Amino acid sequence: MTLHIAWLGKKSPPCGNVTYSREITNGLLDRGYQVSFLHFAQEDENEVEQDGECPDVPLPCLYKSQVYTLPSLRANKVLVESLKKLKPDVVHASLTLSPLDFFLPDICAELKIPLVATFHPAYSEKYRTLSAGTALMTYQLYAPFLANYDRVIVFSQAQKELLMRLGVGAQTLLIIPNGVDTCKYTPGHSGAKDEFKARYLYVYQGRIAIEKNVEALLRSWCAADMPEDCKLLMVGGGSLMPSLMAHYGPEHNILWLGSVVDDQRRLEILRGCDVFILPSQIEGLSLSLLEAMACGLACLATDVGADGEVLTGAGIVLNPQYVKTQLQTLLPMFYHHPEMIRLLGEKARKRVLESYSLSRNLDRLEVCYQEVVHSYAHPVGTSRSPA
Repeated sequence: MTLHIAWLGKKSPPCGNVTYSREITNGLLDRGYQVSFLHFAQEDENEVEQDGECPDVPLPCLYKSQVYTLPSLRANKVLVESLKKLKPDVVHASLTLSPLDFFLPDICAELKIPLVATFHPAYSEKYRTLSAGTALMTYQLYAPFLANYDRVIVFSQAQKELLMRLGVGAQTLLIIPNGVDTCKYTPGHSGAKDEFKARYLYVYQGRIAIEKNVEALLRSWCAADMPEDCKLLMVGGGSLMPSLMAHYGPEHNILWLGSVVDDQRRLEILRGCDVFILPSQIEGLSLSLLEAMACGLACLATDVGADGEVLTGAGIVLNPQYVKTQLQTLLPMFYHHPEMIRLLGEKARKRVLESYSLSRNLDRLEVCYQEVVHSYAHPVGTSRSPA
């Protein structure tokens, strides 16, 4: 049976949630599913593109950022009317930290449509920081509502256990780690070193925000006194970017590339780099990290969210409380011992191929869809199954 999936998420601004939605929906289409994409759009946006395979349904919103979304008062009504018209077999919400998230279980229960969610928010269980405390509050706020979804996809056992402690049933939670297209993200030729006039390229890719701990990376780079033929590429945008650019620039061999939306351009940059650094204080499971690993970069990331679990034995896991001192020591090592780049790059790609491919992700997602559709066809009296 070919299922019709109504995907609820966003298409901008660039962030992990947007990448996740794009990669999964494209993968579902390739596997023969019918997909309708309901996404948040502000009135002045011209991003709605009607695609014969994946029709767009814009949901009005007042504001959206890389983390939060504020729908307009009309969004609920537009969503309900759209679902009635589309008649999907499953609604899959890639949760955008929006007030609409809290109403979805009631909306779908009334329409008798199974509801699946992917819960993205970053977290850190091992280390207590301001960012970790804020993340925990998000989990505490969402848990009572997530308990009413049919399935909630999380990225790791630690994330599942946290939500279970907050009252979400084990039968509701399903661990499906992020995955990347390992045929697309591969080691390959790149002209990036010639373009940036460097012998070795180090790269950060992600939001330029407080919780990403970017300034610790920048300070450690400067303190390490890296040779002139080593350059640090900063890929991404965010609120801290202007102030950081004013203090850390080309004179420190730091190049700010901003948000790179084009996939081929990002791939060209990654393939040309040697070392990937992610110094975050909190994370979920970073798609940027998985992309870098798949491209065969030597990867360093903090032990937060699921990133430490992914990288253990395949890269260097940092303590988020000592990022600056650790990086100050480690960054020059790759220059002086380039064989480390090759060895860690091979281990990183092998890890992704074994456990974090998009194909594996889609296989498990298909099973999830079949289970929730079957449960609605054969109800057993659960709170979310129709009577």
